[in-house]
Amino acid sequence: MTTDASPAPPSTAARKTQIVVVGGGAGGLELVTRLGAKLGRDKFDIILVERNRTHIWKPLLHEVASGALDANLDEVGYRGHGYRWGYRFFYGAMESIDREAREVVTAPVLDDNGEEIIGRHRIRYDYLVIAIGSVTNDYGIPGVNRNCIPLDNRVQADRFRQLLLDHCLRVSRTLTRDPDADAHVDIAIVGAGATGVELAAELYNSAAQLAFYGLEVFDASRLRVTLIEAGPRILPALPDKLAAAAHGELTTLGVRILTGTSVAEVTPQGMRTGSGEIIPADLRVWAAGVRGSSRLKDIGGLETTRTNQLVVLPTLQTTRDPRVFALGDCCACPDPATGRNIPPRAQAAHQMATTVYHNLQRMMDGRELKAFQYQDHGSLVSLSRYSTVGSLMGNLIGGRMAIEGRLARLVYVSLYSMHLLAIHGWLRGLVLIIVARVNKVIRPRLKLH
Repeated sequence: MTTDASPAPPSTAARKTQIVVVGGGAGGLELVTRLGAKLGRDKFDIILVERNRTHIWKPLLHEVASGALDANLDEVGYRGHGYRWGYRFFYGAMESIDREAREVVTAPVLDDNGEEIIGRHRIRYDYLVIAIGSVTNDYGIPGVNRNCIPLDNRVQADRFRQLLLDHCLRVSRTLTRDPDADAHVDIAIVGAGATGVELAAELYNSAAQLAFYGLEVFDASRLRVTLIEAGPRILPALPDKLAAAAHGELTTLGVRILTGTSVAEVTPQGMRTGSGEIIPADLRVWAAGVRGSSRLKDIGGLETTRTNQLVVLPTLQTTRDPRVFALGDCCACPDPATGRNIPPRAQAAHQMATTVYHNLQRMMDGRELKAFQYQDHGSLVSLSRYSTVGSLMGNLIGGRMAIEGRLARLVYVSLYSMHLLAIHGWLRGLVLIIVARVNKVIRPRLKLH
């Protein structure tokens, strides 16, 4: 069936210009927030299609996984947020696009028992924006899908946290019975980019806190983390000096770092490297790269790359349909300054959302669209409470402004604050920022359930 995804009569909604945004990540949510606030409900119908009911900022997932962040406090419910900001939320996942009819087809939504909650729908659009982000790239390595946990979404992060706690409890119980037992929690993380490095550090922070939650005989010495990177060093997005500083911090914590090491196979017992070494691991995390979702492969006849990203023009319109835009990790957008595609970063999605916001209005007004210009503000990596390192203003001075310590931590925290301001507005955003600081003082430091 065709739907306008609205409780309003179809005849009323059909007269409105309908803008459909698929994906409620950082870029998609910021876009519908701005469109709804600017265009209103009288002449426009802004619809967000999203397969999750709530939003959590993806760069925070490693904190959710380690238990350092209670996502229930930071998540945003799409329905309530949409009511406040003038867009409407449709719960479902995009299955296909009918470009001739200008309709998005969503897949049936099933409950935990496999019973249908919402049937297949067709949602009309005048303009379509695809912002479904990326998924972890397994590179076709045997066993990754079955035996590793990626950190692409809240469900995966929650699953890792629960498994981590189970293993810590098991070791604690063993040590209670036999204090001399050789009992450890072994964790292998593949990929030493920001996610892998931040998770490794956060795990040691969490392990150090477990004694305050009844695991008196468990401490960080019972945690063994191995960080595996195929490249020559960790954090390739950062300058050598900062990557070396992060390497030293992690080594001091106790992380075993293997660079120039490929993974040939993943089993339920651990990792087998290209050299044949077996790395035992109770928990296995895959953070070795991203690709577009398989749902995007030639979807609607649109041009895609071999990694399932939508190819876009400088205006962020797809190459085969000017009414369909794409932003964030799911699109392949060349950067004229470097000749390479713009990296999959939260700051890129934020900037793309702004460009699409303005270009949609220009297109509806019959004005010339503007090309997207990526401003690289640098990279920051948080090593939990231990340290923060990064480089700022990458486009302006070649990423040479290296920062470490408290200043870097302040800038890192401010990135999330900017996201909160973008989706909640200045007043509500500032209140939430203050509440978050208060919660860090009065609430438990770990989320254990």
